[in-house]
Amino acid sequence: MSGVTDAPEVAAPSPPPPAWQRIAARSAAVLLAGVSVLIGFRAADADGVTPVPQLLAFLPWLFAPAGLGLLLAAAARRRTGLVWALVALAAIGWFVRPYGADATEAHGRVVAHLRVLTANVEFGGAAEGLVDTVRREKPDLVFVQECDYTCSGALESRIPRKDYPYREVVEAGGAEGSAILSVHPLRAAAGVPGVLAMPGAVAEIGGRSVHLQLAHPLPPIPGGVAMWRSELGALRSYAAGVKGRPALLAGDFNASQDHAAFRALLDAGGLHDSARLAGRSRTPSWPADSALMPGTQIDHVLVSGDFRARSARFLDLANTDHRTLLVEVDLYDMGRNGRP
Repeated sequence: MSGVTDAPEVAAPSPPPPAWQRIAARSAAVLLAGVSVLIGFRAADADGVTPVPQLLAFLPWLFAPAGLGLLLAAAARRRTGLVWALVALAAIGWFVRPYGADATEAHGRVVAHLRVLTANVEFGGAAEGLVDTVRREKPDLVFVQECDYTCSGALESRIPRKDYPYREVVEAGGAEGSAILSVHPLRAAAGVPGVLAMPGAVAEIGGRSVHLQLAHPLPPIPGGVAMWRSELGALRSYAAGVKGRPALLAGDFNASQDHAAFRALLDAGGLHDSARLAGRSRTPSWPADSALMPGTQIDHVLVSGDFRARSARFLDLANTDHRTLLVEVDLYDMGRNGRP
């Protein structure tokens, strides 16, 4: 018998994955890469440039592409893709938590119970619905954005002065007009400068001077992100300037809690989102006129620590792409006598 030994067997090469698995793996990578970019900006506390700020407004909806990426990675049997998708989903879950404290530090005696309404009437289109809502709900403070000449005329002719004797109205066409109506005495105060009118005032409520500011910065449209950031920065400066005093900022901020510029505004003024305090922080307010586009909350009533929120309701008006927000808050004396 000869001394011939058997040659070692060479494993046959694995067959390439089917085409559909390769497509699934690549599709998962594309989806997860896009999601990861947005998560990265959110984690870095930055808004970036177009299209990042526009997409950050819809951060909770990233669960959809991240979840699809997970399914595609599983179908393609890509362990790396599975881990990537799970990490992305966990990060989204972390960031969609409501931003800010669960409650303010308001204490002492309640000096006033307030109903505050803010409405973007979209070039005055919802003026009639706004008038009906104000008559029905009887808010103490009303903040109106995109109040064109038709809107300001409706407020003047259909909202009696005996009901709202105190007003700060900037009459203008299109989206530039704005209005503040109050049952409490107002004194003039410089508003925040902006392309769209953002009037301010000081209200005398329950023996306290409450700083009021209507918010309506330009939206972060492509080519307009710098101006959006600048006007939110002006609102942040205003908030920092009244920090420590009773303050209420309301309107269409064109920003959600997932925008760094909006979070900076809250932090600078020690402000709280009343919808968040009332458990409604992720209720979409825009766009209200589209069943195809996901929604986000960009309409807010922000309050200083002198307030506690009791409730928040989002109301639907015809002929506007925004939902109207009505909140109920209590104003406290915070242990001080007289005006701050």
